[in-house]
Parts: sequence; structure tokens; C-alpha cells
Amino acid sequence: QAQLVESGGGLVQPGGSLRLSCVASGFSFSRYRMSWYRQAPGKERELVAFITATGGSTNYTDSVKGRFTISRDNAKNTVDLQMNSLKPEDTAVYYCNALWLAVGRQHWGQGTQVTVSS
Repeated sequence: QAQLVESGGGLVQPGGSLRLSCVASGFSFSRYRMSWYRQAPGKERELVAFITATGGSTNYTDSVKGRFTISRDNAKNTVDLQMNSLKPEDTAVYYCNALWLAVGRQHWGQGTQVTVSS
């Protein structure tokens, strides 16, 4: 069955960096647009960034532009999120998402906690 496993979360000081990774299995990874979402306590889940199936295009929410970079490796079935210049407001559970746009099928990971605090 389809599975997404995130890793790389943790506690970091403001201004620091973290790299999140998501490994996919059980589905045709290269058909899916891959995204990172996050959900802070008491807030709705929001889309942070996505990358198209071929990796040719990316998109970011305004609050992370210039600080976060999403990338994928279709040979390894992985998608990463490099997060630099982290701020306390980036604190959230980060989720990996796979979406096959043509049929509307999607999968979610279990999430990884990112805490930015001094």
C-alpha cells in the first residue's frame, strides 16, 4: 500500500536550518505532485510548498519564499524540504503529501514535528 515516511524534524534555534525528507513507496511516485503542508497548534493545515511531478516547477507560500526550497528525486522516490532562516512561526507539524492530479488520488505521511525556539 501507499506509504509516505517523513524524517528530519526537531528543535532548532531561530535563524537555524533543518532539512525534511519524505520517502515514498507503494505507488507511482513520478506521477504525483509532491507537497509539504504544515499545521500549527490551533490552526488549519496550510500548504507550504509543492513541486510538480517532473520537478520542473515549484511553488511556495509567501511566508517561506526565499527561505525554503523543495526538491525531489524521482529515481529515489524522495522529496525534501530545505528550511533556512527558521522563525518561531515556522513551528508546526510538517506533512508530506502526494497528489495525482489526473485522478484526484492523494496520500499523506504521518507528520514530523518542527519546533523553532531559543
